[in-house]
Amino acid sequence: MRVLLLYPLFPKSFWSFEKTLALVDRKALLPPLSLITVAAILPQTWEFKLVDRNVRLQTEEEWAWADLVILSAMIVQKQDFCEQIREAKGRNKLVAVGGPYPTALPDEAKATGADYLVLDEGEITLHLLVDALEKGQSHGVFRANGEKPDVTATPIPRFDLLDFRAYDNMSVQFSRGCPFQCEFCDIIVLYGRKPRTKTPAQLLAELDCLYKLGWRRAIFLVDDNFIGNKRNVKLLLHELKEWMQIHNYPFRFHTEASVDLAKDPELIDLMVECNFNAVFLGIETPDVESLSHTKKFQNMRDSLTDAVDIITRAGLRVMAGFIIGFDGEKTGAGDRIVQFVESTTIPTAFFSMLQALPDTALWHRLEKEGRLHNQEVSGSQTTLLNFVPTRPVAEIAREYVDAFGQLYDPMAYLNRTYRHFLKLGAPRHKQKLRNLDWVTIRALLTICWRQGVVRKTRWQFWWNWFRIFRYNPNVWDHYLSICAISEHFLEYRQIIRNQIEAQLAESLAEEANRKAMQTALVHQD
Repeated sequence: MRVLLLYPLFPKSFWSFEKTLALVDRKALLPPLSLITVAAILPQTWEFKLVDRNVRLQTEEEWAWADLVILSAMIVQKQDFCEQIREAKGRNKLVAVGGPYPTALPDEAKATGADYLVLDEGEITLHLLVDALEKGQSHGVFRANGEKPDVTATPIPRFDLLDFRAYDNMSVQFSRGCPFQCEFCDIIVLYGRKPRTKTPAQLLAELDCLYKLGWRRAIFLVDDNFIGNKRNVKLLLHELKEWMQIHNYPFRFHTEASVDLAKDPELIDLMVECNFNAVFLGIETPDVESLSHTKKFQNMRDSLTDAVDIITRAGLRVMAGFIIGFDGEKTGAGDRIVQFVESTTIPTAFFSMLQALPDTALWHRLEKEGRLHNQEVSGSQTTLLNFVPTRPVAEIAREYVDAFGQLYDPMAYLNRTYRHFLKLGAPRHKQKLRNLDWVTIRALLTICWRQGVVRKTRWQFWWNWFRIFRYNPNVWDHYLSICAISEHFLEYRQIIRNQIEAQLAESLAEEANRKAMQTALVHQD
């Protein structure tokens, strides 16, 4: 069997970073870990070709070569996902699909014309696909029926299928699932509330593979909550610490975690010793009432400000997610989020309006209450809420747009990043300087020109950089790389403003027309 693995395009989003990646000649932030894991699970007598459409487009020769086309996608990728299925079927190819989007909305995936829906986790359902193909079945829907696979049997992903030059970070996974019960989150729907982990030996084998293939840059542990099973994470980190020392610290790691990381100094210390330098926290909102409504109780136990400060001073740069539009939210939520981000100095605050995701507790509650008015989910930060909130949509949308503009004002971002890096704990291990090739030099010169000469940040850029060199010199290159991220958000904040305002105007016009029609009917009666 010759298998063409296709990864659909991402639209411009928080996570796409096109402008920043262009500085260092990278095509995408992360590779499609899902598809290279699929390639490892399927029979190794089969042949595989991977095309990440965020890196390059497939060729006519690759279409002609393939017996079977496999796609995996998240909700945000659904437009290109559907288009590629139609393209494959137009060429009379067998098509199998899986991943978070088809699993969450199988009817939508089926409507595209895919032959096989390989849903839930592939360690279980991919074998069902193989059986169906061997029996000559032309279609099928394969589900795990509530069963969760033992990930200690998951093979090493086929990293050899990737073009390493195209990616800024590499992806590996240690665990699936999260122990918490946040109402809006689809992770616990997809992977359950009992975190399942690989063995330390498994993850180290994956790192060995990457090391032998020549990877020497950052690695993102894509776990939705890396510390969900703290016991097993600590076992991993003790072994990873030794591995990293033996291999002279070839990688920098970052990951996602819950804020209770701040309550475990041993865990933080182990992460920093293993060369972790950043962590993404799901803070969502500083409003306690909203946290309670959405059942994010783990964020209510201690001071969120203190948690961010503890993690930062220990040496982990904090990224964080924020959401506006929760039930019970009071006017001014956008301003309170901005104030929180500024006070905690979090440089990159990933901010969006709440979307009810399929099959989540929030989705089912809103459906029961008759408030889920739009079951079309985009997964994009440029989309209005898909339900009726407890305060006016227009108020939420305007606060969102204004807050986003404030967060990513060039001067505000630059100064916030500077203050964060002043207090950021220095790395424990000396970083090798990047090879001073033309790409690196050009990226540095571009940032210095744009932020240090052209823009209103010109004087502040040089002053901040001088003080970083003086007071925390071991983080200067990390600091500059985060300054570079503003190149993406400078453009993206205008995209958000334009698209949200256009949708809001359309929504208000529809509401006005509806009210006018109701008034006309009343007068007729």
